[in-house]
Order: sequence, then C-alpha cells, then structure tokens
Amino acid sequence: MSDDDPTPPAIPIVRAGFCAIVGLPNVGKSTLLNRILGVRLTAVSPKPQTTRNRILGIHPVPLPVDPADADATPTRAQICFVDTPGIQAGKGALRRYMRDEALAAAGEGDLALLVIDAADPRGRLPARLAEPDAAAIGDAVRRRPLVVALNKVDKVAKPDLLPLMSAWHEWAAVQDADIIPISAATGDGVEALLAAVARRLPESPALFPDDVLTDRADRFLAAELIREQLFLQLGKELPYAAAIVIESFEERADRNDVVIGAIVVVERDSQKAIVVGKGGARIKQIGIAGRQAVAELLGCPVHLTLHVKVMPDWSDADRRLRELGYAPGGRS
Repeated sequence: MSDDDPTPPAIPIVRAGFCAIVGLPNVGKSTLLNRILGVRLTAVSPKPQTTRNRILGIHPVPLPVDPADADATPTRAQICFVDTPGIQAGKGALRRYMRDEALAAAGEGDLALLVIDAADPRGRLPARLAEPDAAAIGDAVRRRPLVVALNKVDKVAKPDLLPLMSAWHEWAAVQDADIIPISAATGDGVEALLAAVARRLPESPALFPDDVLTDRADRFLAAELIREQLFLQLGKELPYAAAIVIESFEERADRNDVVIGAIVVVERDSQKAIVVGKGGARIKQIGIAGRQAVAELLGCPVHLTLHVKVMPDWSDADRRLRELGYAPGGRS
C-alpha cells in the first residue's frame, strides 16, 4: 500500500447497543436514567406517568480487560439507554400512545432493563407481570436479553429483601436474567447494574460520538423540564391534562443565553385559571422553576416566557396529539 493510498485506521470495537428501560408507572425509571447520566435530562416527579416519550441517554462504561486476551477484549461499552413511559392500562389516545412507545422500545432494543419498585408490596413480585395491566410488558421483556433492577431497596426492611431477591432469582433462572438490587435515589448498586447491562451488549463500533448525550434537541428537553414543574406544583389530576409547546427557542451567541417562549396547553378554562393562579402567581412560579432547571441543563442563562392556551380534549384526540409532538417514534 503506497503513501497515497494508506490503509484506513481500524474502527475500535466496543460493546454497544440500545437498552430499553421499562416497567410500571412510578418505579423510578427516569430517576435512574438521570442518576446514570449525572444530569437532569428527563422529567421526574412523585406522580406516576410523568414520562410521556421515549428519551435516549447515552452513557460510556469502562470494561474490565482480560489480561490473557487484552488486544481482543473491548475496553469500554456505550450503553444507549431508552427511557420509556410506564406501562399502563386504560383508554384514551395519550395513554395508548405512551403504552405503544414503551412496548416499541422494549421490542426494538438489544436488551431490556426492567425496573421493579421493591418497596411496592403489590408490584414487587414476579407474579405482578402476569396481571392484565402488566402482561404486555412481561411478554415484551422475555423476548430480549434482560436485566432486572430491584429499585428503592433503601426503603425495604432487610427481612423483606431476602425473600424478594429469592423470588426474583427463581424467576430469573427460567428467563436467564440478571437481578440487581439498586437505589436510583442514592446510587447504591448502580455501578453493578451498569456492568450487568454492559456484559449483555453486542460487540460493535460505537453507535454515537463520545460527546453525544442524547438525540433529543434542546428545545424538547426544555419542554420536558418545564412540564416537570406542572407535576411538581399543580394538583393531583391537572398535570395529566396539560402539555408544553415550545413556540420559540433562540440561542443568542453574542450574549451566551437562550430565550424561550412556551405555551402551557390545558383542556378547560377552569384548568387555565388554576395554572395562571391568583394575579398570575402560579404561572410565575412555574416559570421561575422551569427557567432554573433549563438553565442548569444548558449551562447558560435562560429567559422564559409562559402563556396558557385551552385546547379542548387534546389528550383524547390523535390529531391533537400529533400537533403537540406525541407522534409514534417522533423526535423534536
């Protein structure tokens, strides 16, 4: 080979693939992803069903090297986590969209990470996967290599943890799954979880450049963090009838800041009044907290303007869902 026609450099081989984070609502999937990435990428709240879309988060993991075969052993993994909405039964276009998003991610990934709430007496045993509202996710994860994260073990009494682990290990022996106890809130067990996921990924070139954190645009992530405030600051039911639309997103290089104009979409005039609050107090507080969260994510000052718009029954109309960005496999 001449100098004019050099041999191209070898493409490094790592362990790389897509890992769908799936489970029932409010088990801590998004909290876990944020913990792994070390950044507040996805919306989190104590209310179930906060997550509505598939969100990709890319995380590198160093791998132990086999001294006997150091040249052939991948030294790192690139785990492409896909956070998903909690699987749920029920009617309505938005619920159907969220369920389809989660099941599609579980079916398309290289492996599944099933997150279980170990502190939930009703939902923490393997038998829960056979119940009608959970059967679909149970079927989906059995078709892929599987790791089970028993989350929130920091809230489980030690006498209860041993029989719980035993039940899952018995189930795992049939499913060929790894069972890892963790706490996404404290970080306990997360390193062991990452190692278990990485071991099950196929060998391949990296799927994304090293400096890529997600495939989602900043304006989508901003909408998610603003919507998070609706779940944190509003009553029990109202956040489920609300969505965020980013009307404008201007990055001002000369000032090193971002100017965002967003709309809070609700379904009824009475909901609009609650979001606005007396004298505009509530929408102001939502805006302040949302601006701070987005500024932390983007690493620069953010100026946020919020308005509220009524769009009757948007959550139960397929066309309205698409207008608001809830399109199957859609990216913003």
